[in-house]
Amino acid sequence: MLKQAMGAAAMVVALWATQGAAQNTFQSASVQRDWSVFQSGDGGARVCWIVSKPTKTEARRGAARVQVNRGDIYLMVAARPGQGVKNEVSTVIGYTFRPDSKVRLDIGSGTFELFTDGDKAWPENAAADDQIVAAMKRGTDAVLTGVSNRGTTTIDTYSLLGFTAALDEAQKLCS
Repeated sequence: MLKQAMGAAAMVVALWATQGAAQNTFQSASVQRDWSVFQSGDGGARVCWIVSKPTKTEARRGAARVQVNRGDIYLMVAARPGQGVKNEVSTVIGYTFRPDSKVRLDIGSGTFELFTDGDKAWPENAAADDQIVAAMKRGTDAVLTGVSNRGTTTIDTYSLLGFTAALDEAQKLCS
């Protein structure tokens, strides 16, 4: 089941990242402040997701700030009703995570842990997804902290302005 979720999330990420090449595969539904809404497919294959890029990024080696080259960086919540998925949280970080490392996600006073695979990270299960989404609805910022396979710590801050409106729209599109 975990591999299916990872594969589906990777597919959604690939669709979003290759927007220019895949314009007929999915469509942008709207923008709600700092979050964009997308949809793809029909019937049981329908996928809806919201995505945001960080408003601030920082990289550190030890106590020193450093400049690093990273690929696409974003935070996403996806719904795949045909597979019973409502709020699948994931991130693409723009580098390969340190093997077996965890990502820390801070939202308000809540702290969550995500597992990593390559350049992506997810919560452990659907219950954790729901807890994170509830915190995102109440919060103003989400801060992701991860460690690259080179030992660089990154701290990415995402605005949650528009999150609830975008999520509501995505869920309506996929209902």
